[in-house]
Amino acid sequence: MKQDWLKAEKVFKKGGIVVLPTDTLYGLCISVFDKKDIEKIYKIKERDKTKPLIVLISSVDQLKLFDIKEDFSKIFKPKVSVLLLCKISKFKYIHRGTKEIAFRLISKRNKNLYELINKVGPIVAPSCNKESMKPAETIKQAKEYFGNKVDLYIDGGRKIGEPSTLIRVNDGNIEILRQGVIKITNKK
Repeated sequence: MKQDWLKAEKVFKKGGIVVLPTDTLYGLCISVFDKKDIEKIYKIKERDKTKPLIVLISSVDQLKLFDIKEDFSKIFKPKVSVLLLCKISKFKYIHRGTKEIAFRLISKRNKNLYELINKVGPIVAPSCNKESMKPAETIKQAKEYFGNKVDLYIDGGRKIGEPSTLIRVNDGNIEILRQGVIKITNKK
């Protein structure tokens, strides 16, 4: 298993796609810095080209790579994706013109994924499925969706559950956009 995570590091450095278990579901992953190769994800997922991608980070400090300087450390919780304003046009290939990117902080308890992101940097990780189909629960299902269009599959067993909870932070206000695996109530 550890061997697969070491292979993933090499695949990401070459611009390849990896299906791996995230903290919620299986993700179809690639480095955020592979602008050209990110388009492969849209193609093989048959994803709407206007839909932004989620970005997994291993520390809040990685937000600085996206020119997000505010301290959001108190907002990030495990399995919660936080939609933040990203004004840098060079990341349009991720936010698709919305100027917002959803970030999810991976817990150190998710050791393999956390260490991988520490080494290769942030990764995009949309759910492992074709557009409008059910996310893959197993590597077998993922292979049925994508076959040899993915460079590496990492088996993390059956991943059943809900996606991450999605919130938007705007001027200090939190808006719940999708209730997911972690239930959040908006306290005023």
